[in-house]
Amino acid sequence: MPDFTIETLGKCAVDSPLKLAEDSGSGIPVFVPEDHYIYYNIEHVLGSRADGQPPLSRDQLLEVAGPRQKIYFSPSHVHAGVVTCGGLCPGLNDVIRAIVRSLWHLYGVRRISGIRYGYKGFLPEYGLEVVPLDPDVVDDIHKIGGTMLGTSRGGGDRTSEIVDTIEQLNLNILFAIGGDGTQKGALAIAEEIERRGLKIAVVGIPKTVDNDIEFVEKTFGFDTAVVKASEAVAAAHMEAHSQINGIGLVKLMGRDSGFIAVQTVLAVHEANFVLIPEVPFDLEGPQGFLSMLERRLSRRGHAVIVVAEGAGQHFFHQEVAYDASGNRKLGDIGLYLKDQIQAYFSEKHIEINLKYIDPSYMIRSAIAEPIDSMYCERLGNNAVHAAMAGKTKMLIGLVNNEFVHIPIRAATSKRKQVNPEGSLWRDAIEATQQPVQMVNPK
Repeated sequence: MPDFTIETLGKCAVDSPLKLAEDSGSGIPVFVPEDHYIYYNIEHVLGSRADGQPPLSRDQLLEVAGPRQKIYFSPSHVHAGVVTCGGLCPGLNDVIRAIVRSLWHLYGVRRISGIRYGYKGFLPEYGLEVVPLDPDVVDDIHKIGGTMLGTSRGGGDRTSEIVDTIEQLNLNILFAIGGDGTQKGALAIAEEIERRGLKIAVVGIPKTVDNDIEFVEKTFGFDTAVVKASEAVAAAHMEAHSQINGIGLVKLMGRDSGFIAVQTVLAVHEANFVLIPEVPFDLEGPQGFLSMLERRLSRRGHAVIVVAEGAGQHFFHQEVAYDASGNRKLGDIGLYLKDQIQAYFSEKHIEINLKYIDPSYMIRSAIAEPIDSMYCERLGNNAVHAAMAGKTKMLIGLVNNEFVHIPIRAATSKRKQVNPEGSLWRDAIEATQQPVQMVNPK
C-alpha cells in the first residue's frame, strides 16, 4: 500500500470565510476536521485481526476532503489557474464551472485564469493569452460538450518552462484537470515549484472516461460514457437482430482497462461477447473467439460484440510507438476483428451481415449526463477547499463513497484494471453468456 500522506504548503492560520459549524449537532453543515480519515481497504476476513492490534498509521489512511475552518491562503491575495489537458471527456466544462463558482462565491477569489489548450498554454512559443474566468463566463458552459479552455496532448514534460510561466502569471493555485499523463505532469510541476521554494498549490481533478485512475472509484465522464456507449450497443443489437446472421461489432474506449465495455454490457444486456485488455483470448482454434461466434450464430442467428480498444493487442506485431501524452499507440482492434470475422465466415461460405460501430469521439464530446454533472460539481468544490487549505501534489477522488485527498504519486503509480477473478468480470460473463475463457489449451 502506498503512502497516503498529503503534503501542505504550511500552517493554516487564516479563518475560512465559509459560514459553517465547528461541530455536529447544530443542524447546519460543518467544517471537516484535519484529523478526519478513512481506511482504503474495507474488506475484512473474519478473525483475521484480533483486538489489541496496533492502530493504523497516518500513511495508511486517506484524508477526507471538504472545507477546513482554517485555510492557508488569504482569498483576496489568490490568483488561481485552471487547465484542461488530454483528450475530450464529458464533464470538463462542468468541473471548470464548479471550480470558478466555488472560488468566487464561497471564498471571494476574484482573480481566476483559464489556461488555453492544455499545458501548451504555458509555453511561450504558442503565444496563448489566459482567459479571465468569473461566474458570468462559466455559468452556462455545462450545457455544451468539450472544454471552453481547449485542450492538447503533450507539453507537460517541459516542466521548467511551465513553472517559469506560472511565476510570471503570479499564480498561487493551479487546478490540473486530466488523466494519468496530466497528473504525472502536475506532480512534476509541483516538485519543480517546491525546488524553487515557491508556495503554489497544485491540485488535480482526475479525468478519464476509461475510469483507470488507481485508488479512485470513479472518474468523471465515466457514467456519461456508459450511457452513450449503451446507446451504440442497443443500435448494434437492432441491426444484428434484423439481418440474416447479423453481427453488431462495437468498439469502445479502454486502452488498458475494460471498465466502459464491461459496465456497458451489464447496462444493456444485449451483448453476447465482451473483449477487454485484461482478459486474453484466441481468435482461431476450437476454443477461440471466432469458433464461439460461429456457435452463437448457429444457435440464435445474430450476435453483438463489444470490444475495448486495448483488447487483443497481442495480435499486432508493430513497432512500439507513443503519442504526445506518453500513451502507447494501439493497433485498431475494431477494424482488425471486422476483417477477421468477415474472412472467417467467407472461407466457410456462411452468409453474415456485419455492422461496425465506433462511437468513441461522439462519446468523448458529449454533454455530461446529470449524474456526471452532479459528480463534477462536487469534485470541483472539494478541489477548491483543498487548494485554499494549502494542500498540494494531490487530487480529489471518491473512495468508499467519500470524497478524499489522494497523493498524485499514489494515483499514478499504476493503472486501475478490471480484475479477471473479481465480481465485476463474473457478472459480465453471466450477462453475455460467453465462455469463461476463449483460449485454446496448449
